[in-house]
Amino acid sequence: MAGTVRSVTVTELARWLRAPDAPCVLDVREPWETEIAALPGSLAIPMGQIPARLDDIPTDRAVVCLCHHGLRSHQVALFLAHNDHEAVYNLTGGIDAWSRQVDPECPVY
Repeated sequence: MAGTVRSVTVTELARWLRAPDAPCVLDVREPWETEIAALPGSLAIPMGQIPARLDDIPTDRAVVCLCHHGLRSHQVALFLAHNDHEAVYNLTGGIDAWSRQVDPECPVY
């Protein structure tokens, strides 16, 4: 249902990314942040560019929004949900949790 944002943990996302119905991971951090640490294959669009680049975000599969800790990505997820994206998730803990719990090779900053 449009308008609804669900949460997903980093361990749930790690499993989901290996599934046939893998989501689009939307990284809403700034370019300097994605240069430090990023999930391979993610779509990087800084938060401030989301409204202008709404058409670049897929609507045919789930979208998991991520940022450093989960605050900016939650705002973007709400925006997407209110703009007809039906399967929108926020990554709890962001890239920081990913680095600490899933991929220790991903730098913490």
